[in-house]
Amino acid sequence: MNKNKRVVVGMSGGVDSSVTALLLKQQGYDVVGLFMRNWEYGIKGSQCPNRIELDDAKKVGALIGIEVIGKDWDKENRDRVFDVFLDRVKQRMTSI
Repeated sequence: MNKNKRVVVGMSGGVDSSVTALLLKQQGYDVVGLFMRNWEYGIKGSQCPNRIELDDAKKVGALIGIEVIGKDWDKENRDRVFDVFLDRVKQRMTSI
């Protein structure tokens, strides 16, 4: 058994990550789900898909008996990934 071995599974609330978390838990791992919000979605006045996806992931976590933590990476993703990508496109170092 894999008792006391902790693994973190990226959880989206979808089938693939949910089944992965369940299978690892069944194999004896101490599983923690991590939902990462990497981008600000939504239209003003509408319900944010990130909130729906996080709620779905937490519901799955409750069903299989694992904690699901939500982490906001929006600013880091914009600063370290998206803005850098746009800068590289402007410099013609990459293409879209």
